[in-house]
Order: sequence, then structure tokens, then C-alpha cells
Amino acid sequence: MAGRGKKKDSGRKAKRKGGESWRQRHGLLLSFAKWGLVATVWSFFLGLCFVGWLAYDLPDVSRLNEIDHKPSVTLLAADGTILASYGDLYGKTVTLQELPGYLPQAVIATEDRRFYSHFGLDLRGLARAVYVNLRSGAWVQGGSTITQQLAKNVFLTPARTLRRKGQEVLLALWLEHNFTKDQLLELYLNRVYFGAGTYGVDAAARRYFGKPAAEVTRYEAALLAGLLKAPSRYSPFNDRDLAQARAKLVLSNMVAAGYLTQDESDKVAAEGFGHNTPARSGPLGQYFADWVLDQLPGFVGYSDRDLVVTTTLDPVLQRQAEAKLTEIFMKDGPPQDASQAALVSMTPEGAVKAMVGGLDYGNTQFNRAVQAQRQPGSAFKPFLFLTAFENGFDPDSHFTDAPISIGNWKPDNYNDRYYGDVTLREAFARSLNSVAAQLIQRVGPKRVAQTAERLGINSKLTATPSLALGTSEVNLLEMTGAYAVFANRGEGVWPYAIAEVRDRDGNLLYAREGSGPGRIVAPRYVLEMQDIMSSVIEWGTGKAAQIGRPEAGKTGTTQDYRDAWFIGYTAELVTGVWVGNDDGHPMKKVAGSGLPVKIWQGFMAAALDKELPRPLPWPGGNEPLVAGVPDGTAATAAADTAPSGTIIAPDPVTAAKETGNDSFANFIERLVNQRDNKK
Repeated sequence: MAGRGKKKDSGRKAKRKGGESWRQRHGLLLSFAKWGLVATVWSFFLGLCFVGWLAYDLPDVSRLNEIDHKPSVTLLAADGTILASYGDLYGKTVTLQELPGYLPQAVIATEDRRFYSHFGLDLRGLARAVYVNLRSGAWVQGGSTITQQLAKNVFLTPARTLRRKGQEVLLALWLEHNFTKDQLLELYLNRVYFGAGTYGVDAAARRYFGKPAAEVTRYEAALLAGLLKAPSRYSPFNDRDLAQARAKLVLSNMVAAGYLTQDESDKVAAEGFGHNTPARSGPLGQYFADWVLDQLPGFVGYSDRDLVVTTTLDPVLQRQAEAKLTEIFMKDGPPQDASQAALVSMTPEGAVKAMVGGLDYGNTQFNRAVQAQRQPGSAFKPFLFLTAFENGFDPDSHFTDAPISIGNWKPDNYNDRYYGDVTLREAFARSLNSVAAQLIQRVGPKRVAQTAERLGINSKLTATPSLALGTSEVNLLEMTGAYAVFANRGEGVWPYAIAEVRDRDGNLLYAREGSGPGRIVAPRYVLEMQDIMSSVIEWGTGKAAQIGRPEAGKTGTTQDYRDAWFIGYTAELVTGVWVGNDDGHPMKKVAGSGLPVKIWQGFMAAALDKELPRPLPWPGGNEPLVAGVPDGTAATAAADTAPSGTIIAPDPVTAAKETGNDSFANFIERLVNQRDNKK
């Protein structure tokens, strides 16, 4: 009995222990459930707080289609190529239907291969990026989708913070919910940065290849897609080899994504850039671009619109100007203690085709072609001789070349050499200072200053006898423009660089009309100036400027060789060259007949290499003359039946003889003979 009682007690104890164990387990489960629920609630609450923290200052998503950027100015060369761009450059907004299919495919294959299958976040891509970054111990791969990149580019800053990344995710989810995949891809392609100041694929295509995005080739599409990872690093303007390697990687990605076969990829890669190779050289015409920007407000005011400015610059001539000036100057300039040079070239009507304001724009942006005020020396003499011709003298008038004193001023000739009895033609061609001093005494310094101003010299001139030798400071641009009057048949010239200005939508804001102030030099005096200025190059101080075609010009050298000039023209171009030092210290006997003539000759020979020689313009016509300017009746009588720019009829020699002026008739006969011999 006692044994059975013990067994019953042990059974009851076992049941109690089992019940207690179940209650303990049940209580533990309840505890876990309770605290799990608490944790879930708190996690949800903290998650809401985190999302609220991310979302409370999210940008206004309703402004997605608004482009907020600084107004841009795009300068185009005369041939339509982009010369320079300032501000944020956006191209035309394009749709996927307007683009070749391989362009968005190249972007998708490289930036987000599962773009059409994910919901805005690519979890597989993100996991892969985390794995690669952990293995490498550095941030080498990102996991952002195209949608995330769009959110970042449109709404957020580039800052790498947890908060910005969280906002990027929220915005990506919102974008995926509100737009189709095609709409998102279009937004991305039109807003993403491609480098070189361009936003959007169309602006990038125009900047890198000079064509709209709709016309890019497969290889160009691969290059554009390759830019997105690091626009500056992979820019073909900065490193062509690296850009090509990146483009080939994009083509490989397109093969992996199924957009191209391997054979197609190899063929496209082999084609390379072809004729669309972006320029590897530095920016072209930077001094010219600065000059244009300085003038722009005077044409269209201060605009908040994107502007497209078509300029007169010829890229071929500009490259030749920069190359020839640098090549010749670097060889001969430093040994002669010359440190700077400038060049301006324009058409006879004043359209500036090339401008070099110094040897190194990166070192100094001071434009010596426009801003530097320097003494022109004998390059100023055309204004003196024109004044003399307009007041009764002619190229065959005789003077005695000998030492002369005017008060305390004793002008002397180069190398102190004197020629005795000379004509004004010889005095000009040999640049005889004593004759120039006598001539200004005869016509008066004030008249010479007025003539220079009439031809376009805007700098302040001091009307003293020394003006004959160019002692008043002028700049190269205005001097070249004044010489252009002789190449423009006596018509006034206003040098200009802007042909038209339009806004981004193509609306015309300004278009150049007219060509200057009209006739300011009578035909007779244009012919006389061509006579003496041609002599400078045929047998005078500028004979080293000969390029095998009719040309005219004048050298200039200032006291102690501080400045050296040569300005000359053909039927096609008027070009001026200055050489000197910014601080004005003397060079080692650099005269206008030396280094400036070499630069002029080198540039003009290259610029006109493919042009057939043409005679200098014949200033015929019956254009009205300006009041107060000598009328040149003798020349006009021989030309009043012919339209401007044609050889006059009846015979010019006969017409000149009928004026009764034997000197003028002989002069016209000599010119006609020269013209006929050059045909």
C-alpha cells in the first residue's frame, strides 16, 4: 500500500512539473510575442519618423518638367560649328521615337540593364554593388538605377549622405508610380549631364559631334553613354584614347544585354570616330569669344533667355592664324627680346575672320588686338598721305629727303639714310620720315587727325607734327579696320563679329544689316593709296610680305623698337599684325619689316593658298560723296557710268586724260598696265 502511495505522489509531481513547464513555455512565447509586437510597433513608428524625416523637405515634385538653369550663351562660328558656350547648355527636348534605337539601348546596357523590369530599385544590382565594394574595400561600384539617377539629377544635391540617399529612394518610388518607363527614360536622357557644359543628349551630340542626337552613329551613341559615369574623365576633348576605351566597353555591354551581336560590336568598334572625331585641341578663338561677349549686351541687352550667337569667325582661318603666329613668333621672337604678338584678319567689309590677342590665353586674357593701346609708328602714315592727296598732292609729287628740324623735333630716317629728291610714292614705300614731317607741315596735323577719325580711328589723337610718325596710341583692331577702307573701294568699314542673335527657340533677336557709313574716300584717292601701298610690298619696306598676288600694306616701327607693325590687304582679306612687349621695353631691332611681315606673310599665304589671285578692288562707281570730303571729281568723271567693283568703261586712261590732269592720267595709265600684266 505504501509503495502504491509513493507511485501516486511521484505521478502527481511529474504532472505538476509538466504543467509548470508548459506554462513557462507559454509565458515565454507570450512574452516574445508581446515584445515582438512592441518592437514592431516601435519599428513601424521609427520607420514612419525616418520617412517623415526624409520627406519633410523633399523638393516640389510638380516642378519635374521645369528646367532651372542659368541662361546660356552659345557662340557659333560662321560655318555653324560651336565656338564656345557659357552657362548651362541644354539642347532640344527629344522623344525616344526621335532617337535612333541604339542610343537609349547603349545607355540602358551600361547604366541600368534591368531598367524595364525593376520597380525603381534594383535589389540584385544593389546586392552586387555591396558585395563588390566590400571585397575591394573601397567604393568602386554604385547600385543606382536610372530612376534613382533621375531623382538625384532633377531634385537633389550630389551630397553623399544617408539622408540624401533615402530621399533618392523615396523620389525614385514616386517617379515609378507616376510615370511610365519610357517617360522616365526620356526625362533622363534630356536632363542628365554629359560634360563640356551640356545637359541632355541633344546638347551633348551637338557639342561633341556637331549634329543633333537623332543623327548620331552607333559608335557616337556608345561614346555618349560612356560619358555618364564620369563626364570629364571620359570626355573625348580631354582624353581621346580613354574615351575610345570607354566606348568599346559600352559596346560590350550592349552585346551582353542582347542589343548587338559580337560581330556587330566589333564592326562598330573598328569604325571608331571616323570623320566625326572630336577636336583634341584647346578651345578655338578664346580672345575673339571674349570680345564678342563684351559686345553682346549692346545688341540684345541683358537677357534671361538662352542665346545663340552666330559670329563671323572662320575656324580654318583662326586655326591658321594661331598656328602661324605661334610657329613664327616662337622661332624668331624670344631671341629678339619680343614676348607678345597679336593678329586681326577681316574681310574688306569688316567681318572679323580671325583674331589672336596674345600667345597664351591661359596665361593672360588681355586681348592685345583690342585692348592694347600702342604707338603705330609709320603704320599711321596712310592717313597722312591720304590727307595730302585730298589736298592737291599725288604719288608723283616731289620732295627732298634730307635731315629736318621742326622746333625741337628732329625726325630721322631708318639707319639715318637719306635719298634726296624723291616722289611721295618712294617716300611712302621706303618710309622716309623726313618727307612725312614735311608733308604734315604742309597739310596740318589737325587735318591728318580728322582723316584718321573719318576712317575709323576712335582713340584720342594728339594733333601735333609728330603725329606723322604715329606717336598717338591706337589699337590693332581699329587700325586694321581703317586700312580696310582702301580694300573696300573707299567705303567706310565698321569691324564686326556678330552676324545674328537668336534665342533657344530660334526667334531672331538681332541680324546685321548694312555694311558701314558709306563712301568716305573718293575713288581717285583710293587708287592713289593703292598705288603707294602696293609699292611698299613690291619694292619697299614690306617686300618680304609678297605672296604672289596683288597686295598692299604698310610697315610701322616705333622709337627704340618698342612696337613693330605690319598691316596689309589683298582683294580677300585685310590683316594686321603687332609685335612687342606688354611692359613696353625695347626689342632688339625688331622692325615692322621683320617679324610682323613674316607673320603676316605666313598667315596670308596659308589663308589664301586655295584662292586664285585677284586684282585689288577697283573703286569705280558713282556713289555720292560725304559732305566736307574732297570730291575727287577727276576720278569720278572716269567712273560715273560703271557699277561699284567693275572695270570702268569707257577706257579709264582716255577718261583720265580728258580731265586735263597729266599727273593723274599718267598714274591711271600705270595702274591699268599693272592690272593687265597681272591678269
